[in-house]
Amino acid sequence: MTALNASTQPRVGNGFRLQWEPVQNCHVLLYPEGMVKLNQSGGEIMARCDGQRDVAGIAAELEQAFAAKDLGPDVLAFVEMAGKQRWLAWD
Repeated sequence: MTALNASTQPRVGNGFRLQWEPVQNCHVLLYPEGMVKLNQSGGEIMARCDGQRDVAGIAAELEQAFAAKDLGPDVLAFVEMAGKQRWLAWD
């Protein structure tokens, strides 16, 4: 993986599938060995990681959607953590 920065375009990693789980009222990340239940913030970030949007764009969308400011560092930190878990990948 290349270095992570604001122009990185993360996507859901191979072998994982993100979906909304109505029974649990949250996004979950499914993989062959199990499931990860995401909190609201994680689910909102992961739902935007489509390989087209960059980290800066994801942060801007979330700031607008939730009337928040300065989410860039938090989004970058989540994407970094998710990359280490292989939930997210990028080129």
